[in-house]
Amino acid sequence: MQIFRYPNKKEWPRLTERATSDYSDKFSVVDGIMQDIRLRGDEAVRDYTNKFDKAVINQFQVTASELAQAEKEIPMELAVAIRMAASNITLFHEAQKAEIREVETFPGVKCWQKNLPIEKVGLYIPGGSAPLFSTVLMLALPAMISGCSEVILCTPPNPEGKINPAILFAASLCKVSKVFRIGGIQAIGAMAYGTESVPKVHKIFGPGNSWVTAAKQYVSLNTCTIDMPAGPSELAVIGDQSANPAFVASDLLSQAEHGPDSQVLFLTTEATLVERVAEEVEKQLEQLPRREIARAALAHSRMILLGSLDEVIEFSNLYAPEHLILQTENARELAKKVTNAGSVFIGHYTPESAGDYASGTNHTLPTNGWARSVSGLNLDSFCKKITYQEISREGLQQLGPVIETMAEAELLQAHRNAVTIRNKK
Repeated sequence: MQIFRYPNKKEWPRLTERATSDYSDKFSVVDGIMQDIRLRGDEAVRDYTNKFDKAVINQFQVTASELAQAEKEIPMELAVAIRMAASNITLFHEAQKAEIREVETFPGVKCWQKNLPIEKVGLYIPGGSAPLFSTVLMLALPAMISGCSEVILCTPPNPEGKINPAILFAASLCKVSKVFRIGGIQAIGAMAYGTESVPKVHKIFGPGNSWVTAAKQYVSLNTCTIDMPAGPSELAVIGDQSANPAFVASDLLSQAEHGPDSQVLFLTTEATLVERVAEEVEKQLEQLPRREIARAALAHSRMILLGSLDEVIEFSNLYAPEHLILQTENARELAKKVTNAGSVFIGHYTPESAGDYASGTNHTLPTNGWARSVSGLNLDSFCKKITYQEISREGLQQLGPVIETMAEAELLQAHRNAVTIRNKK
């Protein structure tokens, strides 16, 4: 990891830079595939699945018997763990249900807002070197709690046309409507435009590689919405004199092993801690099966020594990390100063991996600084809000002059007439 000691504030913006998240260079390839899917439907999806995943698929949809069989194909310990995680995630997201509050904004004028589920949503689950069955829970459970009437899931098959059984078990547990063995650009296209086999959806959720991200951005321009801007995974750890170097190193590596383009930061006021954490990182790195992936991520990751905790928090808020871990004394108090982060992990015994799997919070979070303006996935992500108003005759008589005056000032006579005609009656 690169080490920076007491950098001048003028250098901070450069130190918060990530790898580029501009995928527009892929749009020409994505456009060709999307147009083909719109024209040829299942046939095109089948051809691209053969080309990219080396799999010959006759039936895209996973059968009920395959879903039922999945639990028998995974260790019992894993099934128990998935059920426990699902329970915690459900509990946390159930608590996010919004109450309907009716407000009388003016005598005789009543307004309220109601959450309604998005009817049809599509979930994308990567299935490559790290099949993310945990992401099935993070996406499908909030969709079900929100009341989405149709929830479909696409995930890439292996060359034999099979899907990781843990993904299928999680999908079955979450009562996903339909599961399809389709990955990559073609999965996003199938869900966005619909084919003979795959229903068209209104919003697409889920992580993926740069091609999947480019495909999601492409369809969001004119076809359906997507969950959030996505980029490589990232994490920042803040540590003071109370931090355990082994804990810090394990957190940094847990995120670095996601991919070579991931980025991790360690922010501290303790000069000796920098060296001790660096030693721990090297020591633990050698024990990891994915150490080469983690090593590549560490090459563009940073340890930054700053003069005070106030400076550390200021830098962190400027960086706006996807995940932020506070390994400090009085960590809960320090957390109150956090203004930009996807998810915050407070204290020495709250590893980021807890949020990735089983604490209950959602692990689908904004990256690349988007935490300055975008929330992590939550129940609202699967809902649309409709506002309502009801005005009595007396209410319109009282409020009418305000509306008429404003409409006339904007030269919109028909707007004024809609009030005037009613009040004259």
